[in-house]
Amino acid sequence: MSTEARTTPARRHRVLRIGGWIVAVLLVLVLVFLVWAHIVMPGTRSAALTVWRDDRVSVRDAGDSVVMTPTGTPDGVGVVFVPGAKVDPYAYMASFRQVVADGTTVVITKPTLNLAFFDTRALSVFQAHAPEVRTWAVGGHSLGGVRACQLADDPDVAGLLLFGSYCANDLSDSDLDVLSVSGSRDGLSTPEKVAAARDELPADATMTQVTGANHADFGAYGAQPGDLTATISPDEARRAITAAVESWVRDLR
Repeated sequence: MSTEARTTPARRHRVLRIGGWIVAVLLVLVLVFLVWAHIVMPGTRSAALTVWRDDRVSVRDAGDSVVMTPTGTPDGVGVVFVPGAKVDPYAYMASFRQVVADGTTVVITKPTLNLAFFDTRALSVFQAHAPEVRTWAVGGHSLGGVRACQLADDPDVAGLLLFGSYCANDLSDSDLDVLSVSGSRDGLSTPEKVAAARDELPADATMTQVTGANHADFGAYGAQPGDLTATISPDEARRAITAAVESWVRDLR
């Protein structure tokens, strides 16, 4: 028997063993990623309770999203809002409480694996939860804002709302009514990053910076790694953000 024939079984065994180790490592990496993706920054309970107790606002879990509707007269405007990476969708309820109380419907999505760039579902999936809405806008926080910019290409979309975010695709030639709200103390979507991506938005986009607000101030989920310390209170930041959104919504009606 030749030397090559004698060593073939050993070589095959070695290849199978290495292949088995590679598969095992990949499975471990996938498992670690899935565990990491499902550990979200939870919404602050006290902020959520202010929404649940507000009789001007109705909240329901639609499975793939959290749907907030006014109990009073609706204004016909709806916003599909995409959360930031690994942030509990319920953490944004307080950010939209007053806007919804004023008549606007807000559908906060539950991104696939809690990461917006894994969510390839069509905008219509979320619009279906509020068929009474006449004018739709999309929005998002941080990574969710990047996804919202992609959804804004839909011809049914009239507006775009960015919270501590910016676009990676060019919307400068669109007729979207755009509001970008940023924080001067944002350590993640920094003022410099927001300014650098300004050319991706229409020339008439409204750029509002909340002095003293940081990245986490756009939701209610506590401190976020990598962020700067805010120099205003969460309530002050929320009031300023709400005022900007209310003005933007009036233009969409």
